[in-house]
Parts: sequence; C-alpha cells; structure tokens
Amino acid sequence: MSQQQQMQLGSKERSLFKQVVEHYEAKHFKKGIKAANQILNKNPNHGDTQAMKALIMNAQGNSDEAFVLCKAALKNAMKSHVCWHVYGVLWRCVKNYEEASKAYKFALKLEPDSQQILRDLAILQMQMRDYEGYIKSRRMILQSSGPRGKNSNSRQNWTGLAVAQHLAGDLYDAEKTLTTFEETLRNPPSKSDNEHSEAVLYKNTIIAEMGETERALDHLDAVFKHNLDRTAVMEMRAQYLLQLGRNQEAEKAYRALLDRNADYRMYYEGLRKALNLEDSDIESLKMLYDEWARKSPRSDTPKRVPLDFLEGEEFRKAADQYLQQMLHKGVPSTFANIKSLYSNSAKRDTIQELVESYLDGTYAPLLNGSSEEQTKGEKASATEKSLFDMAVLYFLAQHYNYHRSQDLARAMELIDRAIEAQPEEVNFHMTKARIWKHRGNSRKASETMEKARSLDEKDRYINTKAAKYQLRNSENDAAAANMGKFTRKEAVGGPLGDLIEMQCMWYITEDGEAYLRQGKLGLALKRFMSVNDIFDTWQEDQFDFHTFSLRKGQIRAYIDMVKWQDHLREHPFFSRAAISAVQIYIRLFDDPHLRDESFNGMNGSLDKMSPGEAKKAQKKVRKAREKQEQADHEKADAKKTAGGGADGDSKKADKDPRGAKLVSTAEPLLDAMKFLTPLLEFSPKNIAAQQVGFEVFLRRKKYMLALRCLHAARSIDPNHFANHEQAIRFRQTLKSVAEPLPSKISEALEAEFSPLISPNADLLELNSDYLSKNSESAAHVQASLRARQVIDPTTADENQKDVMRTLALPSVSLEDAIRGLDLLNDWKAQSRYREDYIAAAHERWPEATVFMNKHD
Repeated sequence: MSQQQQMQLGSKERSLFKQVVEHYEAKHFKKGIKAANQILNKNPNHGDTQAMKALIMNAQGNSDEAFVLCKAALKNAMKSHVCWHVYGVLWRCVKNYEEASKAYKFALKLEPDSQQILRDLAILQMQMRDYEGYIKSRRMILQSSGPRGKNSNSRQNWTGLAVAQHLAGDLYDAEKTLTTFEETLRNPPSKSDNEHSEAVLYKNTIIAEMGETERALDHLDAVFKHNLDRTAVMEMRAQYLLQLGRNQEAEKAYRALLDRNADYRMYYEGLRKALNLEDSDIESLKMLYDEWARKSPRSDTPKRVPLDFLEGEEFRKAADQYLQQMLHKGVPSTFANIKSLYSNSAKRDTIQELVESYLDGTYAPLLNGSSEEQTKGEKASATEKSLFDMAVLYFLAQHYNYHRSQDLARAMELIDRAIEAQPEEVNFHMTKARIWKHRGNSRKASETMEKARSLDEKDRYINTKAAKYQLRNSENDAAAANMGKFTRKEAVGGPLGDLIEMQCMWYITEDGEAYLRQGKLGLALKRFMSVNDIFDTWQEDQFDFHTFSLRKGQIRAYIDMVKWQDHLREHPFFSRAAISAVQIYIRLFDDPHLRDESFNGMNGSLDKMSPGEAKKAQKKVRKAREKQEQADHEKADAKKTAGGGADGDSKKADKDPRGAKLVSTAEPLLDAMKFLTPLLEFSPKNIAAQQVGFEVFLRRKKYMLALRCLHAARSIDPNHFANHEQAIRFRQTLKSVAEPLPSKISEALEAEFSPLISPNADLLELNSDYLSKNSESAAHVQASLRARQVIDPTTADENQKDVMRTLALPSVSLEDAIRGLDLLNDWKAQSRYREDYIAAAHERWPEATVFMNKHD
C-alpha cells in the first residue's frame, strides 16, 4: 500500500488491508471480498482497497466488473503504484500485453524499488519477446537485489540476465554475465549442486553457439568430472570432437556413449562420421553394426539399421534373420518397426516372400533367430511353434492392410485365422478393425474395435482406440461413455468436461470432425474452439515457467521451451482444428440460413423440401434442441457443486454448450481469421491451409492475398487437383467484379496472375485441355467439372453425369468416390443423379458405409 493511501486508514483498517492481501494470495476470495468491503464501508474511496477488491473479483471470473472498479480506484488514487500494478495485472489477464506493459511501467515510476513490479514487468516482456526491455528489467532487478552474492536469489538474478542477453542474440555479454557471477562465489559449489551443474552446461552451450568449439571443448573437459548430467556432457564432447575433425577421439567418445545405450541411432550416426564411413561403403557399415549386435545382443538398433542400407541377397539374409528372431519372440511391433522399408518396392517384395514362406513352412529355420541353421534333431516346442505361427499371421495381416502392399481380402483372411486360433488376443481384433476401416466400413470397424476393448477393459490405450473408431462412425455419445470409464466421475460437464480440462486434443478434434460430418456445425465449431483455447492456455502457461525455470535452475530446458513456444501453432492438431473451423465459417458465409441453429444437423436436406415441409422439419429440430438443452442444464445443475474450491468458487457453467452463439455470428469470415491468421503464419507449407486461405480471401475480396495463397499452394504441390479449379475461379471472379479495382491493384494482380491464366484466355477451352490431360485421374476430372460449373452453369446436367463416369476409372479410389459424392451435394444435384451415383459406388465398394442405405 502506498504511503499516502496508508495515511488515510486507521490502524484497524490497515490490519484489514493486510488481510485482504493475504486472502488473495491464499485464494480465499470470499474472505478477501468481505475484508475489503469492511474497509470500503468506512473509506468508500480508498483506491488501494478498491484495486485489491478488483483483483479478487477478476480471479473469480468477473473481469468486466473488475475493470470498472479498478478504473474508479485509479481516479481516487492516480499516484498509487498499487492501483497501476493491479491495472496492469487485469490487462495481462485479458492478454492485452501492450496495455499491461504501460501500466507496469507507470507503477514502476511511482515505486522504482518494487521488486514485485519489476519481476512482473520482466516476465511480461519475456512473454512478449521484448528482449531489449527484458535485458533492461533484468539488469534493474540484479542491481536492486543487494550486494553481490549475499542475496539468496543472486544466482537466479544473474542467470536471468544471461538468459535475456542470450535470447536477444548477445552471446558475448551472456557468457560474460555468467562468468562474472562465478567470480563472485567465495566458496566453490558442492559437487551435488544441480543448479550449478546446469548453469555450467548452459554457459558451455553459449560458448558453442558463438562458434568457439575449441574453447567450448576445453571448458567442457574442465567441468567433466564434477558435472551431474554425465550423459549430456559426453554427448556434447563427442559432438565437439567431431566438429573439430578430431576423429579418433570422437570415435572413442561415441563408443563410450554406445556402451551406455546401444539403441540410440544418433550415436551410430556420430560413430559413422568419426570413422569416415560413406553410405556407399556397405561392407564396412555392416561390419560396424554386426560388431555392436554381438556386443549388445539384446539391442534392436544394430540389427535393424543395416536393413536400411543393405540390398539384394545381403538384404534378404539380414531381413530373414531379423524377422525370424522377432517373430519367434512374438514381438507385436515387428511390422511397425520395418514398414518404413516398404518405400523400396524390392525390399517390400522380399519381406513379403520371406514371411509367406514362414506361413507355408518352406523356409530354413534359424536357431533362436541366430545365423546357425537348426539341426534335424532339434525341434521347437509346441508353444514356441504356436507363438511363431500367430506372429506370422499377425505380421502378414498388417502387411496386406498397409497402403504400400494392400490386399484387404487377403488381410481379412489372415486375421480371421489368427482370431480363430486365439479369440482373446486384443491385437488381432484391433487389426481387424483397421482392415474394416480401410474397406470404408466405419460401422464394422467401430464394432470390432469395441469388441477388442471388451477383452481388456482396464487398458486405457484400447479404450481410446475404441472411442476414436466410434467417433469416426459418428457415435459421439458412445465414445464419450467409453472415455468416461477413465475420467473423473465428479468432473463438471461429465467425461467431455474432464477431457477438455485435461486438454485431450485428439478426442476433442475427432469429436468436432464427427459433428462436422453430421452437419452439426455449432457443436463442431465448439470443439474446434476448445482446441484453440488449449493452445492459448499453453501460450499463457509460459508465465509460470519464466520464473520457475530460473528458480529451479533448469535453463537449457527453459531455452528449448521458449523456442518451442515460438512455433507452437505449427502443431498438427492446431492445423486440423483450424482448417475445419475455417471451412465451417465459409459454409456459414455461403449459406446464411445455417447460422440458425435449428438448421444445424440437417446436412442441407432442407433444400429438397417444400417450404411447408421445411418449416415443419425446422420446428421439429428446434423442439429436439430445446429438450436437449434442458437436459444439459439439468445435468449441469446436478453437478453444480462439483469442482468447487475450498473457498466455494466453482467452474463456470458453459452458457453455450451446443455452439449456437458461435454459428449465429454476423461476420463469419472475420471470425475465420482468428484461425486462419496463425494457420498461414505457422503452417505455410500446409497446402490445405493455403487452399482455405484462398477461399476466405476471395470471399472477402482481398484479391492480392487470395492470389498469394494460390501461388503458395502451387509451389507446395504444382499438380494438386484443387489448384486448377481455384485458378479458374479466380480469373472468373476478376472478370465479373461489380466495381473496377483500383488501377495499381489491378496492374499488380495481372502482373502476378497473367503468366498462369491470361486475361483473354478462353476458360472453357483451357479447362477442356486440362481435362483431356488428366482424364485418368478422378480427382483432377472432378476439379475440372467443378471449374466448368463455375464457367458455364448451364452445363450442370452434363457435369453431374460426368461425375458419375469417374467411378468407372481404373485408378479411382474410395477417397475419390467420397469426394465425388461431396461434389454432387455441393451442387445440390438432382436426386436421381445422386441415387445412381451412390448405387454405382456401392457396387464397387460394397463395404463402404458412406454408400450404404439405411437398410444395408
């Protein structure tokens, strides 16, 4: 509390103010509010108390009321550092870091010696990646922390300054800061001082980053004996020796590492470089790995890696030995371990021949997987033979289910034989479920995976696989019930609420995609928003580590975390959720009636109804929704007290559980930008991201940005089928703009786009040429038909017939067929064309669920 504010209170109120602060720190918010009200009843305009009450209100989730009260506090105590500090905290909580920084700096002007304000400002600057400001704040903290070495947090403060200088790119000053601190130590740290051990290695990495490898090696040799992270020191030393060309010493270093861990591939790579072994020197490489296979007979890596570079008969011999050894042991992951070899068709065929020979008994058995042939008098026990036979069936079923060697009928035959022999084996049923999935039958895949789950109900992995397959079959409730077997029973919101709280992104993403397939856009968008919120939380969680890592001395891990956070939204789960969310917003823009939640889940079927039928259907759906919402509210009320803290604060109820407010947005394209902006920034090589970016910018009439996305997509995959259709549509849009574009924009567009499609090009002819060149690819044919529909809408009937013809192409896949059905749905095709298409597709893919009618 500021001195001026302190003078306004009596002794009793000053004591109460201390209690307010203590209650806030202990998270006893109700008690804190009560104590603050006691002060304000007597001193209604006491700014510091108002500010502290605002801080507590914000912690309770009442952000808007907290801002109002804090602004009133500032009016009453404009020169109180407490009020400005709290004001900064409020802005930080709503992620407005610029305003928070201004407030902190103003508070610091009023109270320059406040360590708390300095620390909060420094943490905020680190979060904003304002490294220059962070260096300044860290230097101020260091200078105000008392005499060198006498402050208990001294190392933390010196290291904090070094980290700031390091991240700002000032490596020389970062090393100098750490060295200066070491010189202040009167007594050498104990050998068990983990913080010192970590700081020494951190200093070493800075020296190495400066390019002074020789000096980094000398420094490492000086600390080698006493450093606690022995493995890291050995790895760094081996790397430095290799970089300096001291290959004999590097060889010894990597051999020492392999003695500790003979399964780490990077050690073998380092040893190969130290021995100057080229990829073409197959004989020497094989000798190297054979040496370590003999030294470490239990290790897998020295036996598996040679399969990557061996060819011909040498490969066949090594693969035979490896496969027999693994299959005799019944190792379930054998196929997963070698399937990367299938990119080489010769190796794939060799593996298939070998394992087929194991199945029909025409192979030469090896003794316990060794290279010695089994003598005639030696016979494996019945148990070992059974284990081997089952492992062979399991391997081959996976082999024929894999996309590079796919024969689904053969895979199903083999896995059925395995299940008949061992009906209780979970892995066999899981593989059968995967086979059904690849045949397009999501219903049978879900049922089979559920059967596998029932065989081992205590296994969390198989439980999650069953839930995933249920979601793929649009069984959202069943999936939630399965996941509920491993979630907290008292969690607010049931299993889903706990999964969101535990940040289970795979489930939330799959759940959203399932709802999207069902046309339930509100629920789908709700899930994708939850994924986005998780990434926001991860971004926000950095605040804790800015202080924790310095306090615990885990500096190298902290630096890695900061660099990882800088690319956080490159994560595949964010890309999946963001692309799906943007696609929903595009649909909401194109079909405004979808923004009415009562239309959600009808998947466009209203377009085929008369106005009266549509009205009845809409009313029926709305009543069902109201009933569902009432049930949701009853469930929430029943669990209202669950999740409450010691002070009675509970998790806020979701006021929009079905996403009705999200889909009723007035500006869907602006909302889409919340996902699209980070998507394009952090995943520029994702072609799907560039394609949805094109769609959004084209609709927003941001033609330069749309063209940029189009060019980016072409640079990623010049032959992607969507490129042609989007380019045609872009030229058609430029031809038909309602108002002429500004001359500079028009000139820039033509300069960039004309080499692709000239302004005077005959689009129908251009599209016809594209169709003739790609007539054997269903995806490219569909793209050309989509383009022809845009150029000349009168060709609708012909286009719908031509979509049907793509099913007769020899190369057409199930994915192509599904894409064709989606195309007919997008065009709102006549029912006869759609029914004929589904019938023809069903004939070709009889197991595919998407082409089955309700009776099937």
